[in-house]
Amino acid sequence: MGRPRQHDERTGVTLLDAAEQMVERDGVEALSVRRLADEAGTSTRAVYSLFGSKAGLVDALGSRAFDWLADELVAVEPSDDPRSDLVDAGARTFRRLVTEHPALFRVGFGRPKADAAAGTRDAADRAMDALQARLVRLERAGLLPRRTVAEAAREFHALCLGLADLELRDPLSPARSRRMWRDALTTLVDGLTAPAPDAATTRRARPARRCASAGSPGGAGRPA
Repeated sequence: MGRPRQHDERTGVTLLDAAEQMVERDGVEALSVRRLADEAGTSTRAVYSLFGSKAGLVDALGSRAFDWLADELVAVEPSDDPRSDLVDAGARTFRRLVTEHPALFRVGFGRPKADAAAGTRDAADRAMDALQARLVRLERAGLLPRRTVAEAAREFHALCLGLADLELRDPLSPARSRRMWRDALTTLVDGLTAPAPDAATTRRARPARRCASAGSPGGAGRPA
């Protein structure tokens, strides 16, 4: 019979809760195994047993950010309006991660994906899959004429990151911030779902080419 585990999932949750609070209060640089163990009322052995190292702890916080986002996106029942659902994915769900868990957001999204551990990359992929599921609904409805799902997801993700940066660096009132997110994401979704112009319209929209001549301004001495 194997030895019973001394440090279970509940201990891990307690440690991650304390680590999130510490990073939010003092920054990730202040996070240490000893300090975390003291604040959580446990031992450094518990931290090492569950996370392996400080780096493992930081990776676990990053995974927690993406897991939170994926779980929240999946939990929302789709409506009959895929455009509105996509806007809500950013203006409600993603913004809630930024405002309710800013430390997790900074740890999870503040470094290149390639630098994260495999578990964190898997969690990030799951969150992206949840976002792309909303874009697939647009595609199936014929509302994504000029982008692939992957391209549209990347553009949507990039705008959310920019809005999040503004939210944290230069916060507005909650009402103005919510409006900023919704207006910006609605404009993006309007562009993503706009019908592709037909070839005739594109030709008519092109300006006529002008050739420089000897009598035109700046054209003296140039061959026509």
